[in-house]
Amino acid sequence: MVESADERRSRTVGRLLRAGVTLAAAVVVSGAIPYLRVHGFERPDYAVFRGEPQTLRSASGIVRDALAGDSRGILQLGILILIATPVARVVLLLADFARDRDTLYVAVTAGVLGVLAYSLFGSGFL
Repeated sequence: MVESADERRSRTVGRLLRAGVTLAAAVVVSGAIPYLRVHGFERPDYAVFRGEPQTLRSASGIVRDALAGDSRGILQLGILILIATPVARVVLLLADFARDRDTLYVAVTAGVLGVLAYSLFGSGFL
């Protein structure tokens, strides 16, 4: 039985999404364990708002903190990986549609990727 392009594409996208979510979960757990060991029994003080530290407000700061072993940086990195997973899916589909020379789907997928890129880069986060 010969596999169609749609079946191949679905299987590849499924693997990518599964790998991305699994990696993100593993990174979050690896950051949560040390974070909860230190802060797990602290009582929250809701009277005072404390936002994220400045280093955790950009992707480069998150990666830098995660590589330094900071548990909050590692947790945030896991969230970034989770956000990047569907973006990677769009990139994969764009390449696949371009390889198949499907111009309509290339145009639509490129538009979706443009919106995603604008939402990430236009915000100044990346």
